[in-house]
Amino acid sequence: MAYTGDVRVGGPPDVHELAHLVITKIAVGPMENNAYLLRCRATGEQLLVDAAAEAPRLLELVGADGLVGVVTTHRHADHWGALAEVVEATGAPTHAGRHDADGIPVPTRVLVDDGDHITFGRRELTARHLVGHTPGSIALVYDDPEGHPHLLTGDSLFPGGVGNTHGDPDAFASLLRDVESKLFAQLPDETWVYPGHGADTTLGAERPALPEWRERGW
Repeated sequence: MAYTGDVRVGGPPDVHELAHLVITKIAVGPMENNAYLLRCRATGEQLLVDAAAEAPRLLELVGADGLVGVVTTHRHADHWGALAEVVEATGAPTHAGRHDADGIPVPTRVLVDDGDHITFGRRELTARHLVGHTPGSIALVYDDPEGHPHLLTGDSLFPGGVGNTHGDPDAFASLLRDVESKLFAQLPDETWVYPGHGADTTLGAERPALPEWRERGW
């Protein structure tokens, strides 16, 4: 069946089969977080994005091949609730944005800055630092050599708007500015967006609403 990105807590994962990369999406935990397992087809090496909750389910998804890394998109607890257990079981090194690492209780081995590359197998992700939802949130861009880009946004971009900035107008302005300049301005409409909660979208589906988001202020 074709990938839809429609997953539910307790339900099966959904698998997006790309030419050189497999992206498996699963929903876990009381806040219905999305976790993503990325697998390089050439080498079998795997990277987990957001060990959010339900460590046994995540480890079952990872399987015997293990992990070469775990990336945490930002410091909020619902995105690292299973991180300690996953790291203990796999020995995987941890990655997080430099300005959020001190808010994650599992030590971060690799501090990530804007434009840094995270490599696993023969695949590479580019990190984009997005300030507003948290000080050190990162999004991850996979530039598919045989297709359109794929973008994992944590809680910085969703269908219908940017992430929650808790009524802080400066934080909202910062997040919208970063999302516009580092994502919408640099990536095509076909870019597939994988958020930290809920359904997927594309940049093209969201782009027409940018003026509305700016006007409403959230």
